[in-house]
Amino acid sequence: MRTFIRRSLWDVVPRDQRDSDEAFRRRQVVAAIVVLVGAGVLGWSLRLEPGGNTFYVAAVLLAGIWAAGAFLSGRLHLGRISGGEVFIRPVVAPILLGLLLVGIFVLGSLVVREIGPLADYVSSVLAYADEGSLTVLAVITFFNGIAEELFFRGAMYAAIPRHPVLWTTLAYVVATLATGNIMLGFAAIILGAVCGLERRASGGVLAPILTHITWSLSMLFLLPLLFS
Repeated sequence: MRTFIRRSLWDVVPRDQRDSDEAFRRRQVVAAIVVLVGAGVLGWSLRLEPGGNTFYVAAVLLAGIWAAGAFLSGRLHLGRISGGEVFIRPVVAPILLGLLLVGIFVLGSLVVREIGPLADYVSSVLAYADEGSLTVLAVITFFNGIAEELFFRGAMYAAIPRHPVLWTTLAYVVATLATGNIMLGFAAIILGAVCGLERRASGGVLAPILTHITWSLSMLFLLPLLFS
């Protein structure tokens, strides 16, 4: 377990991903604009009527904004982690890490559901699953998770010269808090920090993407059972 955690979150693989000064400035401008636009759309989407068509349109629009911002910013890398004697694409490890996060959040949910005000914040999010199509919401959750990581751990991470794990996590939390839901903000702190460390260790977006979608899809189906 110690080796698994160290290789997934801490050991930095050697790589050369340096941008020219011009490319780096472009990343910074694109990231600054997109995070503001995306935060606004996210806040708007979670204030729409659950189950309404407008919500689905807003969610798809948001994924498009994050993904477009990521690819417009410049090169993106998949990344590698240590596999013993060789470096490998991170696939199994980030999925297992996502499942570990699911276990932690499930245990936390058992406590949160007993605290009325906090449970209400969670229930307000779950209304979108209760009132709408769970299948459509799962597809949106899948692609939104990919798009968020392409932007926050791809474009934005590469645009920050110092302490990118800290600043991308902070940006992710601030953007999430545009929803007005403090429980989503709390989840963003943990998920953002873990995905940021994965990006730092692997040098790419593949590990954060796999952890994010494993966690988000699992919570989408488990939370309604815990708060029913």
